[in-house]
Amino acid sequence: MAEKIEFAKKPEGDEPWDVAIIGSGPAALTSAIYTTRGAASTIILGGEIWGGQLMLTTTVDNFPGFPDGVEGPDLMRLMREQAERFGAEFIQKNVESVDFNKNPRELIAGGTKYSSRTVIIATGASDKWLGVPGEKELIGRGVSTCAPCDAPFFKGKKVAVVGGGDSAMTEALVLTKYATDVIIIHRRDQFRASAAMQQKVFANSKIKVLWNTEVTQVVGQSKVEKLLTKNNKDQTTGEVVVDGVFVAIGHKPDSELFKGPIEMDERGYIKVYEHTKTNIEGVFVAGEVHDQHYKQAVTTAGFGCMAGMDALRHLDKPTPTW
Repeated sequence: MAEKIEFAKKPEGDEPWDVAIIGSGPAALTSAIYTTRGAASTIILGGEIWGGQLMLTTTVDNFPGFPDGVEGPDLMRLMREQAERFGAEFIQKNVESVDFNKNPRELIAGGTKYSSRTVIIATGASDKWLGVPGEKELIGRGVSTCAPCDAPFFKGKKVAVVGGGDSAMTEALVLTKYATDVIIIHRRDQFRASAAMQQKVFANSKIKVLWNTEVTQVVGQSKVEKLLTKNNKDQTTGEVVVDGVFVAIGHKPDSELFKGPIEMDERGYIKVYEHTKTNIEGVFVAGEVHDQHYKQAVTTAGFGCMAGMDALRHLDKPTPTW
């Protein structure tokens, strides 16, 4: 690791931090890189299981700066080291509560109270999984939730997509650029996706559909080999031999902690006002906890950059009267 450079003095005694970042994925760590280099004392409340979804991936080929690709956990380790090199304090504890009515803002993580002049929420979103045997064990070894990330690894192979909404249609269409066969497995007898997306799927000769079908098990040793299925109409069972399976049954923003003071949409995604601002002054948001569209590591990092810069601008303002 390169020599540590501290751009901001850490608070002493009861002094608040300049910036508290909740989360530890690309958005959170990029925010910290910018705030520390902007001379703002920064604490990252990263969680006991840190690093976000990239900790579950293998080779990442679409993050700039790595022409030969980079392992997801390695990328996150490098980001963390970079943030810590510039003076960010990383606390590997879960945030249990927040109080945005107080100024400075108050946060409790691992039973310890922290206060901060600004807060960046970068808790991300969680993929919804099937919850069947073999799925968890083969994540990153044929089980994926991101075709734009992993589709090139399935060139010339046979894959399945589980789901029936627009995201499932998008995954399937991306995969047809690489795979020889794409099977969409859907538990109902019709898709929930928009008519336009369905039309594209039905027009693609590479895509086949298994209706009224549920995956009951993902089978494989070192990689996905096949899926065990059940028809929920006639209860017949079967198997589908594939090299990979893409689960596209939705995402859930990790925003439960902030319900009440922070405004959200009906799905729990945090609402953004003017770039990265939330409805509360001095509280910003970055990444998949608000982004429903892009959901890529590089865009998440970009949102982190924006939130970090917005927090610095806020700190430059005269202290408000509360």
